[in-house]
Amino acid sequence: MTRADDDLTFPVAGLLAEAPGATRHWAVGPTIVDPGPGIELARPVEGDLDLARTNRGLLVRATVRTALAEACSRCLRPTETPLELAIDEEALPLVDLTSGQALDVTDEPDVARLTGDHELRLLPLVVDAIIMAEPIAPLCRPDCPGICPTCGRDLSEPGHEPHEAEIDPRLEVLRAFRVDDSGETD
Repeated sequence: MTRADDDLTFPVAGLLAEAPGATRHWAVGPTIVDPGPGIELARPVEGDLDLARTNRGLLVRATVRTALAEACSRCLRPTETPLELAIDEEALPLVDLTSGQALDVTDEPDVARLTGDHELRLLPLVVDAIIMAEPIAPLCRPDCPGICPTCGRDLSEPGHEPHEAEIDPRLEVLRAFRVDDSGETD
């Protein structure tokens, strides 16, 4: 395994010199990627990259797999969240291949760009895909009961007894509230 920036940079000058419709395939990784603060990967990134020449640049299609190292949002146990990410972008050159002149990039500032040396840097696209796929509330398992709000113990531990929740005295009157079968209240 090697570091990401070198492993996820692909020379594409030859493909850019070909007619639209030409393709290339590369295997990606396994590569260690640092997606940034607050996100940790449990496994290296690996997958496949397919490039197709378009009339403007390259169509980038990649499928990469990895896993996030996180804490369960209910019980706080360490957990891995597997990710399979699909990247589908157009990458345009910064420099005209024949003249070597810089191209105007102000019309499409959010489009992925090749480097001035006609290389595709896949790392920013992979990092963006990881960030977008990070779950808001990761779980160790779908039926994780979480932790007891009273004692803080894991509710899935054997022998845990449910606690009677303390009720705010101002809401005590609601204990007598009942709805009958007709939907009317007592």
